[in-house]
Amino acid sequence: MSAGIKSISTRYPTGEIVFARSFFAMIPLLIWLAWRAELPAALKTVNLRGHLKRGIMGSTGMFCGFAALQFLPLSEAVAIGYAAPLAVVVLAALILKERVRIYRWSAVTIGFVGVLIMLSPHLGAGSHALGPKAALGAALGLAGAFCSAFASVEVRLLTQTERTGAIVFYFMLLTSLLGLSTILLGWHVPDLKDALTMVVIGILGGFGQILIVQAYRYGDASLVAPFEYSTMLWAVAIGWFWFGEWPASTILIGAFIVIGSGIYVIFRERQLGIARRAQREVGPSRIT
Repeated sequence: MSAGIKSISTRYPTGEIVFARSFFAMIPLLIWLAWRAELPAALKTVNLRGHLKRGIMGSTGMFCGFAALQFLPLSEAVAIGYAAPLAVVVLAALILKERVRIYRWSAVTIGFVGVLIMLSPHLGAGSHALGPKAALGAALGLAGAFCSAFASVEVRLLTQTERTGAIVFYFMLLTSLLGLSTILLGWHVPDLKDALTMVVIGILGGFGQILIVQAYRYGDASLVAPFEYSTMLWAVAIGWFWFGEWPASTILIGAFIVIGSGIYVIFRERQLGIARRAQREVGPSRIT
C-alpha cells in the first residue's frame, strides 16, 4: 500500500490520497461486518468524543506519513514509522498512568537511539547531510509516528466501551471527511490508471486493518507484532525493485535497533498483560 501511495504522491495532493485511502477502505470493512451479521450494532457508539480525538490524531499521522513518502525512500519512511510503538509506551505512562518499569524504559531509550541513528543524515550540515526535502520528509515521518502513537493511546481508551467495528469505521469516516475538506485547496482529476491505484490503495488498507484485527484476536501480540516489522523487508525489496532505492547503512542499523527494542517492549507488554489477567482472576476468589 505504501508503495502505491509513493508512486502517486508527487502527482496528487496528500489530502486527495488520504481521502481515497480512507473512503475506499470502508468497502471491505462494511462487507466484513455484514458477513459477520454485525451491522448495524457494530457501529453503535457511546463515545463520539473519543472517536473524534482518535480520528484527528490518526488523520494527522496519516497526512504526515503520506507526505513523508513524497520526500523519502520507501524503506526510510517505513523505518521512521517504527518509532510509534516506542512513543506509545511513553504516552501510556503520561496519559494513562500506566506503570512502566526499568526494563521497558531501557528498551524505549535504546529504541530512540536507533531513531536518532536513522535521522542522523538529516541532522547537521556535514558532508553526509541530506537535502532540505529529505529533512522535511524525516520530520514529517517522525511527526506522523508520534501522532499515530497518540491515536493508539486513544484506541486503548475506546476499547473499554466500543466495538472494533465502530473504532475502525468512525476513524475511516472522519479521515475521509478531513481528506475531502482539502478539495478546497485544489485536487487533480486522476487518469484511469491512477484512479484504480487509489481504489486499490484504499481496499488494501481496509483489508489490512481487518487482517491485523483478526490476527490480534486469534494470536498473542508477542507472536503477531513481529510480523508487522517484516514490512521493513518488503519496503527494502519494493523500494529497490520499483523505485531503484537502497537504504543507507544508518537506516538499516537504526531500524534493526528500533525493531529489536519494539519486539522486546511487545514481549514485556504480553507478560504484564498475563500477570494482570491472573491478578483479576485471583482477586474475586480471595474476596469470596
